[in-house]
Amino acid sequence: MRDDATSDLRNEVVGRVTIRDVALEAGVSVATASKALNERGRMTSETRERVRTAARLLGFRPNAMARALVHQRSFTLGLLTSDTYGRFTLPVAAGLSAAMSDRGVSVFLCAIDDDPERARLNLEAMEDKRVDGLVIAGKRIDRTLPLNLASARMPVVHVVAACPPDGVGFVPDDEGGAFLAVSHLARLGRRRIAHVTGPRSFAAVPLREAGWRRALGEAGLPPFGEALCGEWSERFGYETGQRLFGAAAERPDAVFCGNDQIARGLIDALAQSGLGVPEDVAVVGFDNWELFAQAARPPLTTVDMELKDLGREAGLTLLDMIDGKPVEPGLRRLPCRLVVRRSCGGGAP
Repeated sequence: MRDDATSDLRNEVVGRVTIRDVALEAGVSVATASKALNERGRMTSETRERVRTAARLLGFRPNAMARALVHQRSFTLGLLTSDTYGRFTLPVAAGLSAAMSDRGVSVFLCAIDDDPERARLNLEAMEDKRVDGLVIAGKRIDRTLPLNLASARMPVVHVVAACPPDGVGFVPDDEGGAFLAVSHLARLGRRRIAHVTGPRSFAAVPLREAGWRRALGEAGLPPFGEALCGEWSERFGYETGQRLFGAAAERPDAVFCGNDQIARGLIDALAQSGLGVPEDVAVVGFDNWELFAQAARPPLTTVDMELKDLGREAGLTLLDMIDGKPVEPGLRRLPCRLVVRRSCGGGAP
């Protein structure tokens, strides 16, 4: 490559950069440049990388229609979601888009708000656009979108949504995330660890309870009563905190909450009771919803579901399915991550 002429050539480009410009910059034929960028043909890895570098330097953008005709693909994925607020889907979409951008694939997003007719129309729109594959993204792991995918003419993966037995799905490891949180509390010396969580009708609730119990068992600690189930809300967290830390003779010294909203409400109840967090009671949430976690006083230690990673892995798997590579059906539970802040007393800022 003519490194000394790179900046001059970039400055002289007028209009759209063509494959001929890339070939000239890389010192190869147009045919070789085309094969390198389309990952076809035989050539040395050095030549392929030289062409890619030239394309990046020149800001080359391949003609989408021509590329689609050559590969008989649209290089577009569909993302269909019922999560209209975007709490779960936006991080999934961010991970998906980041993984696809390096591969020249765009993402077409539609939200349906649990409306079967809207879902049908959006699915038809995606089929009309000939998307290569479809990501179904939800807001709970035990429900899917109101869609009939039996006749879908494309590969499908499910993210944070129910996955059919013969399908491919990605969800956070709720039990593993709860285990991380409660094990951390036990290592900090907490011995009476309660669990306050959401409705039992959610599949995530018994999984997080199981992680709580497993961590306590491995630490040689008994559960502090039964798991207290209710709403996914600050109000429920506040009301439960008032009961837990009222006139009871024995109180917990830590609480693992099923989500960040419950944890925020519980912290408010502790403050009104004159108890310090984390001095008197350590609190850990679940979700790492930064809007809640960072604004809590003190900032909330919580479990991050790594939704961007879910989106990334779902996208890469979907590309394998589109390429005809063997992909085992089933549900993949990806690891969560504990984000340590001040509410657990673990020494975080």
